[in-house]
Amino acid sequence: MKMMLAENIRAFRRERSLTQEQLAEALGVTAGAVYKWEAKLSVPELELIIQMADFFDTSVDVLLGYEIKDNRLEATVKRLQEYRRSKDWDGLAEAEKALKKYPHSFQIVSESAALYRAFGFDSGDKALFHRALELLEQSRLLLAQNDDPQISEQTIYGRIAQTYLGLGEADKAIELWKAHNADGVHSHEIGNTLAQNDRIEEAVPFLSEALTKLLSDLVSIVVGYMNVYIKRGDHASAQAILSWGIGILQGLREADKPNYFDRINAVLLTALSGSQFLSGKGDEARDTLTKAKALAAFFDASPSYDESDIRFITRIEGASAHDTMGATATDAVCKTVNQFDNAAFSALWKSLAEQEDHHG
Repeated sequence: MKMMLAENIRAFRRERSLTQEQLAEALGVTAGAVYKWEAKLSVPELELIIQMADFFDTSVDVLLGYEIKDNRLEATVKRLQEYRRSKDWDGLAEAEKALKKYPHSFQIVSESAALYRAFGFDSGDKALFHRALELLEQSRLLLAQNDDPQISEQTIYGRIAQTYLGLGEADKAIELWKAHNADGVHSHEIGNTLAQNDRIEEAVPFLSEALTKLLSDLVSIVVGYMNVYIKRGDHASAQAILSWGIGILQGLREADKPNYFDRINAVLLTALSGSQFLSGKGDEARDTLTKAKALAAFFDASPSYDESDIRFITRIEGASAHDTMGATATDAVCKTVNQFDNAAFSALWKSLAEQEDHHG
C-alpha cells in the first residue's frame, strides 16, 4: 500500500492558493507542522486528517490518496525486477514481504536472490551476500517450477559461485564453476579468477577455451547481423559489422603464420565485397574480393586447423575446427559468392579467378 498524503496536502493547498502559514492558521497548528507533513517528516493525527478533508471539501480516502499495490505473484515479480533495475533499496523490504507471502515460489525466491546479490555487489555488504546464498540454495530446490529456458541448475550454481567471489571466497567460487562448467560456460570466470589469484599456469587453458568459444560465437553473430542487414537492404550496417569482425580476427595472426580464422576472414571479406557490390561500390567490391582471394590462397598454401596457431590461444585438448563451407578456403570463398545469387557478382569472381589461372 502506498499513501500520497504529503503530496495531496501540498496539492490541495496550492490549488486553493494557500501558503503553509495560512493552512496552519486554518487548522490551528504551526506552519512548521504543515511543512513537516508535506516534507514527509511527520504524519498528522487522524483528527487533523479528517479536519483537513472537510476543509478541502474532499473525502479522507482521497486526501490519503492511498494506492493498493497489485500483490499478485506476477505483478510482485515485475516489481522486484524494477527495484533491481532502478537500484531502489526499498526493494529489499519488498522482497522479504513477498517471501513471506510466496515462500515456495521459484520466481519470487529467484528474484529476491537477484536483488540481494545486486545490492551486495553494489555495497560490498557481506550480510546481503549471505542472504543471497540462502535464497539461491532455496531457488535450486524449487527449480522444478522454473519455465525460463535461460535459467538452469548450472546457471544457479554459477550465481552461487559469483556470490562466493563477492564474499572473497575465490577458492569456493572456482571449485563450483569447475564442477558446473558444461560447454565451457564458466571458463572465462574460472580463468579470470585464477589469474587474479596468481594461479597463472592453471588459468591459461581456461582463458584459451573461453577465447576460442567467444570467437566462434562472434563469427556467428557477425554473420547473423550481416544477413539481417542485407535482407533489410541496409548495406551500410552490413558493411560496418563485417568490417568490425574482420578487424578483430585479423588481430589473431601470429606473425606470418596462417590460422583457421584466416579461412573465416576470407569468407567475411567475400561477404563484405558482395554487400559493397550490391550497394553500387563496384571498385571497392573488386578490391575487397581480391583481398579475400589472396587470403584464401595464403591459408590454402599451408592450412592450419590447430588452435594453438591462433594468437593468445594455447592448445586445447580435444579441440578441432570445422565448418560447412568447403574443403579449402578458396572453395569457401566461391560458395559465399554463389550464395549472393547475383550473376554480375559471380562474373566478377570468375574474372578474378581467371586472372590467376592466366598468370599461373
